[in-house]
Amino acid sequence: MGLVDLFFVASTPVLKVLLLTLLGSFLALDRIDIMGENAMKQLNTVVFFVFNPALVSSNLAKTVTFESVVLLWFMPFNVLATFLIGSALGWILLKIIRPPQHLKGLILGCCAAGNMGNLPIIIIPAVCREKGSPFGAPDVCHIYGMAYASLSMAIGAIYLWSYVYNIVRIFSSKVNEKANADEFTSNMKSCEDTSKLLDGNCSEAVLPSENHSVSVDNANKLMLPSEEEMKGPILHAIRHYLRVLSRKINLRALFAPSTIGAMVGFIIGVVPQFRNLIIGGDAPLRVVLDSASFLGEAAIPTLTLILGGNLLKGLKGSGILQPLIIGIIAVRYIFMPLLGIVIVKSAIRFGLVHSDPLYQFVLLLQYALPPAMNIGTITQLFGAGKSECSVIMLWTYALASLSLTLWSAYFMWLVV
Repeated sequence: MGLVDLFFVASTPVLKVLLLTLLGSFLALDRIDIMGENAMKQLNTVVFFVFNPALVSSNLAKTVTFESVVLLWFMPFNVLATFLIGSALGWILLKIIRPPQHLKGLILGCCAAGNMGNLPIIIIPAVCREKGSPFGAPDVCHIYGMAYASLSMAIGAIYLWSYVYNIVRIFSSKVNEKANADEFTSNMKSCEDTSKLLDGNCSEAVLPSENHSVSVDNANKLMLPSEEEMKGPILHAIRHYLRVLSRKINLRALFAPSTIGAMVGFIIGVVPQFRNLIIGGDAPLRVVLDSASFLGEAAIPTLTLILGGNLLKGLKGSGILQPLIIGIIAVRYIFMPLLGIVIVKSAIRFGLVHSDPLYQFVLLLQYALPPAMNIGTITQLFGAGKSECSVIMLWTYALASLSLTLWSAYFMWLVV
């Protein structure tokens, strides 16, 4: 496949995303007002609880089997490596540019989480259908390529909603706590300046509310063990620190709807009894999978429209630091692919990855993808860095066409 053909293959899915993003921006205009603030919040809720789980579970159930899992065991570790390396590079970027507090979770998320599902599911079949594809017969390439892309999507969804979700949540909670503290301080100052408030209603402003005092007491109890726990057996201390850990990390988020959908799809695909019941033309419950697939198809365009709606706010909002955008682009499109080549080629050399060139290409491609679009959904849910996220997505996806083209050509040269 020539470089010009590969350029069109890589740029077409990104151009589709950009066109839908422009449509979302148009629908969010004040004069149109089809996708206003409330509409986008409701769409985000539907995507989070319905579309994403359906997309992940249906694709994984259809293409992953027990035999393929045995061959693809390295992929979960490879995807985890992309998240950990991206987080480390993102942390270095934070130390260099020193962004505002509310953007730290967004920056770490954009550096850590790549678009592991949507783009591979579009790009890989297109590469297989292209004339002169280096990956063999188009039909065989498509079947295996969809299996690889679906597994990538499922694993990426698990890491995204369990790891990046909590990163953004923790940093957004810190911003909210600081805002509450500032509000409380301003109330105290206003009471000190007004003697009338001191005599009358000042007690409500000066003193924390009942809920606030309870939360402060609980925080103190969580930070410092009680005397009984210090004197008691080690079991009490372990329980204490587990309670602290569960409150800080929010373990319930580990079982986000997309994570549950990935688990369900994995079980259906791997367990023969469930697979025979749901998958196949003669399966008695095949309508269940068809319905899930039908719902899942709405996830990608809906996410892209939401991204476009947020983009309009990003263009109107306060300016985002140029070093921030340049840093994220450098992390995702320069340092990540270079480190990915070292990791994957080392795994191939030590026999950890089987010899399928398409599988090796997918592993390498996972290091060169733009940030996951679901980061926009996460920022919308927590209200932290929504407009900045849209601007970051605009620039990263605008450059993804050129970046994916160049890296894809080099990855093919490496594996074939």
